[in-house]
Parts: sequence; C-alpha cells; structure tokens
Amino acid sequence: MKKNMGTTDRLLRVVLAIVLAVLYFTHTINGTVALVLGILAIVFILTSLVSFCPLYAPFGINTCSKKTK
Repeated sequence: MKKNMGTTDRLLRVVLAIVLAVLYFTHTINGTVALVLGILAIVFILTSLVSFCPLYAPFGINTCSKKTK
C-alpha cells in the first residue's frame, strides 16, 4: 500500500475527527447524524494513521510531497 496522503491532509483529518468527537460528547449532534459522523471520524483517524486514503487511489490523487534528489 503506497502512501498517498501528505502531512497537511493527515493533520486536517485528525482535527476534523476531534471536532466531530467534541460535537458528539457535548450532545450537539445526536441520533443517526451522530452515528454517521462518528463512523466518518473513525475512518479519518484510521486513514491518517496509515497515510493512505482508498478514495484517492482510483482518482490518482496524491497529497504527499515529492522528494527531490
């Protein structure tokens, strides 16, 4: 599995997951919306940890910085 997420992309996903968690625990979101956004937050955290987004692969998106030699 080749990495296709850069540092900025990973950081934004983690921040968004934290925001969603705060909204859930403060009961700002609840019900089905909370469930869907909670699953999305978990996916954001997992993809950030492995630096790979499965949705980027079919579209050829790569936010990793290119290393120059």
